[in-house]
Amino acid sequence: MPSPTSSAPALRRPAHSVDRAFLHLERTRPDVRWDSGGLAYLSGPPPTLEELRAYIGSCLPRLPLFRSRAEGGARRSHWVTDAAFTVERHVHEVVAEGPEQEEQALDTALNTPFPSGALWGFWLVHGYAPDAYALCYRFQHACQDGSAAALAFRTLLSGGEPSARPVPRQRAGGGLPPRAARAAGLAARAAFTALTTRRRGPALPYTPTGDRRLWRGRVPLDTLRRIGATGGGSAHDAHLAALAGALSAWSARTGVPLPRVSALVPLDARRNDDEQTWGNRCFALPLHLPVRAPAATAGGRQERDVPLWRLRKVTEATARLRGEPWRQAVQDVVRFMPDRPTEWYMRGVFSSRVTDILATSMPVAEEGSLGATTVTATALLPLLLPGHLFGVGLSYFGSWADVSFVTDRALPWAEHLPRLWEEAVAELGTATTPADTE
Repeated sequence: MPSPTSSAPALRRPAHSVDRAFLHLERTRPDVRWDSGGLAYLSGPPPTLEELRAYIGSCLPRLPLFRSRAEGGARRSHWVTDAAFTVERHVHEVVAEGPEQEEQALDTALNTPFPSGALWGFWLVHGYAPDAYALCYRFQHACQDGSAAALAFRTLLSGGEPSARPVPRQRAGGGLPPRAARAAGLAARAAFTALTTRRRGPALPYTPTGDRRLWRGRVPLDTLRRIGATGGGSAHDAHLAALAGALSAWSARTGVPLPRVSALVPLDARRNDDEQTWGNRCFALPLHLPVRAPAATAGGRQERDVPLWRLRKVTEATARLRGEPWRQAVQDVVRFMPDRPTEWYMRGVFSSRVTDILATSMPVAEEGSLGATTVTATALLPLLLPGHLFGVGLSYFGSWADVSFVTDRALPWAEHLPRLWEEAVAELGTATTPADTE
């Protein structure tokens, strides 16, 4: 069924500087996979491919930029309506022949190249159970950041509920001088980090295959929120502290030394009046993860002190960015940063000489459904950058925090990473529980 494009008004919208940086990276580094995305796992009988194509086609009026393509040179790119757009080129299926092929079918959806000219795609994965299926959504990162992708999820599978992301309050013009100073300070700090942090990261303990794998875990969201609040931080801080603990355990099990680990953490910088369905409005900062615990003091250290130390170090590092003035500064930097400095900065922080993993998180939705079927879990598919150990995503869905690790197939002990993260969360939970309530 061809998609109904004839009634859609023609679009011509300038690409953002982050979009153009990604587009240029795609052209100059075709050996790198620049696609990101997510999965939704549903309970119930799957739709047919024709039914899914018809449904997504009916949702496109609410996602008009899904019909667009990039046009123009690297410095003058625009998103314009793609006259050749069809739903068939963007919505596919992978059929597993029984439960033993579930993993293989999901791997196919995760690694299948986009058809020529397509910038995004859905893969309906079914056949591994009579009452369960998955939807894999992938997109070129030049098209969307995580916030826009989460909105697409809510539009298609949860009735379009609003995002839970924090947005700075609108400010009067009198606040412009301090805003400009903070934005300039943030930009200078970020540039200094990208320029001066030139080190030798952990040597990859494998030869990359280019074949990505997905590993998942989950904990109750309230658990992460309680842990984060104990240290004066957030659920994301608790996640990063647990990630540091999981990396420490992974290093001990595999023998891979991790003298220093820096996570590239994307920050949502969309404003209330920004287009929410397409493009990038994000900024990313390197964050040192406290993987290696300090040496024990003369008086010794209780076992529960190390998780608390990790939580404290992460919370201290993110404290400034939790405040409204710095959220506003991130928005101002992203809004006004020119093309060349944006691309230069992205090349720097994406490099394994500056960062070792990409760690993102996103509130997805409170609930979701497709027809009579119900979304039971979600998983983010973050970028797996060259030289990085892995990409890790945390999605908040309903009452759960779902963690996903995207690794190269050859990474040793990769399948154990979610369990190590869950164990680290449990250690943090114990360490932050008052002794008289244990």
